[in-house]
Amino acid sequence: MQMKTTLTIAGSDSSGGAGIQADIKTMTMNGVFAMSVITALTAQNTTGVRAIQEATPEFLKQQLDAVFEDIFPDAVKIGMVSSLELIRVIADRLRYYKVTNIVVDPVMVATSGASLMKKDSVQALIDELLPVATIVTPNIPEAQILSGMSIDDKEDMEVAAKIIGDTYNCSVLLKGGHSVGDADDLLYCDGTMKWFTGKRIDNPNTHGTGCTLSSAIASNLAKGFSLDESVRRAKDYVSDALAAQLDLGKGSGPMQHNFGINTRYAEIKI
Repeated sequence: MQMKTTLTIAGSDSSGGAGIQADIKTMTMNGVFAMSVITALTAQNTTGVRAIQEATPEFLKQQLDAVFEDIFPDAVKIGMVSSLELIRVIADRLRYYKVTNIVVDPVMVATSGASLMKKDSVQALIDELLPVATIVTPNIPEAQILSGMSIDDKEDMEVAAKIIGDTYNCSVLLKGGHSVGDADDLLYCDGTMKWFTGKRIDNPNTHGTGCTLSSAIASNLAKGFSLDESVRRAKDYVSDALAAQLDLGKGSGPMQHNFGINTRYAEIKI
């Protein structure tokens, strides 16, 4: 059976915990072949983002065309895209190639609090990428921007998810954890609400959880799982990666994406 393929379109994280690096690790651990199109280089670590160097729109287009013309992905995950011009290039290429199974993680703010998106590009993401998305995976702060309303409890989450989903004709996984106070996520799909109960794991190292979750969803969609099952499997993967209790860096560190590796190639020299 031919291996399924997944493409991540996102920014690079030099410390390896989020972005392209987290996506590739996640996709590999979830049994698909990972490809990448890099929207920007970032100089960052667990304490924050120091600098961002964007790809040019033309170079981004060349990356996208190179992938789609040779190894067409079974699913696509879109993460950090920091400018209006780059968003338009991505949306144009996705429409041109008639791409399906598109997971949009609307990355606007890093875990450390640093802004990762220019103000004029937020509207472009809403106008250009959400209408082509299969599912969008905002956290509470991002969902407040996308829905235009304040979210203080689970009832607000349901209202906001419906606004986003109905407005842009896509499914929505609204992630709890920010201000709502638990790890329960809400999936709004085809007019139906479904809650996914998550266990709160006592681990301060949560750098890259959003990137990881969206990449795991894309991986499972690529393998043919339903949206419901893809979300459930992705949440379980993130929970297990957090439960491994990796502790690296001076700030909000990464999770252990490779917690399940058990081959002879991963053996540690004693």
